[in-house]
Amino acid sequence: MRCKFRLATGALLLAAATVFSGACAEETTSAQAPLPSANPDQVVAEVAGKPITLKDVDAKWEEFDAAERARLVQAMYQNRRNMIDLLVGDQLIANAAKAAGQPVDAYVEQEGAKLLPAIGEKEIAAFYEQNKDRAQGRTLDALRGEIKPFLEMRRTQQARAMLVESLKAKSGANVKVMLDPPRYTVPTGGDDPVRGNASAPVTIVEFSDYQCPFCARVNPTLAKVRETYGDRVRIVFKDFPLPNHPQAPKAAEAARCAGDQSKYWEMHDAMFANQRALEVPALKQTARAIGLDGASFDQCLDAGKWAPAVREARELGEKMGVNSTPTLYVNGRAVIGAMPFENFKSIIDEELAKK
Repeated sequence: MRCKFRLATGALLLAAATVFSGACAEETTSAQAPLPSANPDQVVAEVAGKPITLKDVDAKWEEFDAAERARLVQAMYQNRRNMIDLLVGDQLIANAAKAAGQPVDAYVEQEGAKLLPAIGEKEIAAFYEQNKDRAQGRTLDALRGEIKPFLEMRRTQQARAMLVESLKAKSGANVKVMLDPPRYTVPTGGDDPVRGNASAPVTIVEFSDYQCPFCARVNPTLAKVRETYGDRVRIVFKDFPLPNHPQAPKAAEAARCAGDQSKYWEMHDAMFANQRALEVPALKQTARAIGLDGASFDQCLDAGKWAPAVREARELGEKMGVNSTPTLYVNGRAVIGAMPFENFKSIIDEELAKK
């Protein structure tokens, strides 16, 4: 599974690694170079007078390595979006500090103190215990002088983020982000399991694997999405059993066999709740535990009735460039990995604001 972190998170992880390993990071600078044009009609090559456009190049790239192209396009967007968020935050804070008649640093320190308490011994000791296995035998007393500055830096960043969100809420329509995210068209069909209102303004398509621990981790997150947004969000499930998960294909079939008895989602949730019970005999036990007719379920599973549909869903994912699970598309916007609820909320709120 690939993991992507926002700038602040990456900085925090680097700082944490420094605390417990003694490593140092060098600061480098480079001349700024313009990014390539994104105009799809730009002519980038010619052969005997016949033009080759950027659109042609991207189509060939999609054909050659859809997964890598999707990864890089998403990374470019996410980094640009991260920088937009930082610039927006800087401007909001500068405006608020000016209105308060204070220097920016003083304003941030004052407002931050209202949002989060100062770092004390309790927080230092708790952090040490949580990261004790990385302390290389050093005691709390030996590391206190390094832990406290790190926690204070993290607190400052968290307080700033909270302050920016508060200022955004006050500014309302005065904050607009016009950068268009990359979107992908994900075909859905009548056989796809669906949760939610068919006419919901936001559709989440999830490519997932029942043997994948990260997929199990995102399942309660999506439950919170459903609880929070109700009929405004629908979720479409796509099977994407990974080659290194031998139990995943049959588990995917089991969910669909349960669907024949109108209990797809009960089976789906039960398997994610206990990923140690994915062998065929265990699947049959789970089917009975959720109230299915055992004989009908067994016949469906043993005959491989839904195996072609599972393969078809995986092939669709591969064609789109999916190469890890969970991979989700929120109105076509990719979310890769078991991201927290806040990530989904941010995207869903943006999508709903456009309706």
